[in-house]
Amino acid sequence: MSLPEKLPAGPRIILFDWHATLVDTMDAMYYALDEVIPQLVRLGLIERLVPEGQSKTAEDARLVRHAREHRSLHPRIKAERKISRTDIFEVLFGADEEAKSIAHREFDRQYARFFGPVKPLEADGRARLAELRALGLRLGVLSNRNRRFMAHEIYTVDGTGWHELFDTMVCGNDVERRKPHPDLVLKALSDLGAAPDAHCWYVGDSTTDIVAAKAAGVTAVFYNGAGWDEAWLRKIFPRTPRHPHAPDLIVGNLAELVELSRRAIAAAPSAAL
Repeated sequence: MSLPEKLPAGPRIILFDWHATLVDTMDAMYYALDEVIPQLVRLGLIERLVPEGQSKTAEDARLVRHAREHRSLHPRIKAERKISRTDIFEVLFGADEEAKSIAHREFDRQYARFFGPVKPLEADGRARLAELRALGLRLGVLSNRNRRFMAHEIYTVDGTGWHELFDTMVCGNDVERRKPHPDLVLKALSDLGAAPDAHCWYVGDSTTDIVAAKAAGVTAVFYNGAGWDEAWLRKIFPRTPRHPHAPDLIVGNLAELVELSRRAIAAAPSAAL
């Protein structure tokens, strides 16, 4: 772990993304996406794909072009299995909120056919979350997916469930707008009776998580469990006027998050907890 030049404010609350940050639901997610993308014409979305020349990166443009021409996910995306459906829909539809909403609804319909078993992304995930709670932190979990899916997964993960580890859970159908909008983060903080500030850390594995954190006014922590290298991180967080958002911290695993939390709290004991 490489420590940042300046630690952020010590956390009082840590909110987590669910998929690909705490748990592995890749199989069900990609099975559902494989059903959604061929339906773009039927859903009236093929003409609403991001126009040529307006994608964030060359890789994004290839994903959009492949979906437009072949009605399927690009083989590289499926082979790497590192990108969430939310990021995929952001790449495909950009700022078209209505198109993304239609795609998310179809995803939920298809995901119902495949969801079920869920396993921790890290074998010691439960223990690490317990360490954070032992620091006196309140924890929450956020997901763009439907509450009925999340409720099943959080109560069955690890065979016993992790529901008791979290003080709040907010899902995509609990708010008007899903990530990358800040609604999920703000709803979780409202549930906890807390204001959005730097003492809330939001941890997620996608660019949409970072955008949501920044829009909410909280500390953005990028969970790099996929192992993206520096060149790729600079590409997906270019810090340009069009794409200004970048994480305040990057961690490769939950152990690093625990250590950074402990150090940030110790560095400013009067501000933390």
